[in-house]
Amino acid sequence: MQAELVVLGSGTSMGVPTLGCECAVCRSTDARDNRMRPSIAVQFAGEGLSRCVIIDTGPDFRQQTLREHIGRIDAVLYTHSHADHILGLDDLRPLSFKNQEKIPLYADEETQRVLRSVFEYTFSEASKYPHKARVALHPLRERTHLFGVDFLTVPILHGTLPTAGFRFGNAAYLTDMSDIPAASFALLEDLDVLILDALRRTPHPSHSNLESSIRFVEKIRPRRAWFTHLSHDLGHEETERELPPHIRLAYDGQRILIQL
Repeated sequence: MQAELVVLGSGTSMGVPTLGCECAVCRSTDARDNRMRPSIAVQFAGEGLSRCVIIDTGPDFRQQTLREHIGRIDAVLYTHSHADHILGLDDLRPLSFKNQEKIPLYADEETQRVLRSVFEYTFSEASKYPHKARVALHPLRERTHLFGVDFLTVPILHGTLPTAGFRFGNAAYLTDMSDIPAASFALLEDLDVLILDALRRTPHPSHSNLESSIRFVEKIRPRRAWFTHLSHDLGHEETERELPPHIRLAYDGQRILIQL
């Protein structure tokens, strides 16, 4: 089945422009250099309806869904518990009121713990808040079956923190990662589309940089690759001139056709 992968945000945790910065990228007039916090949507026809599965709800989630005219969300997958990936959860509220069932949120044990703490008014049974988001937490398994589509969890490392990447059909999304465990490469075979972390040029303790991300692409050998979680160290136009034709930089609002 054909689907569309929508890049909701391609930026790092501080976004681009970065507050207080006057560098060339932060002052750029190229719209592709304006980057919200990292997130994607996967839109497809599943079980007779148009479906939208979100990966991560960061602080810019409301603006991202308005920009992309997303009026329905059927499920959310979380990669990990850091602020730039979870803080938009409360913006699920108006969309959750439209669904007959609670929106399922899939997260590992640690991410669930943080979500329950940060959004206590949403998840506490004792909460009397009348307009809380109609959402329900579910454990993240090796395989999450949603509306006829399998989303496979791809274990990756964000420094020393285990985080989740996802494989769906012929595409994979690996944000916030510095390394890929050997066992995970088997889950990344025969990809048409790979989106992966490439924070900046210089090494970073918990993110892949431009050079190492190029090496990951060479090892995984997808037909096409896009880099995400981009800092203001990487200007879109100048960086793409350095890259081979099958590797590009992702940008906010980009839509990529995939097969599920």
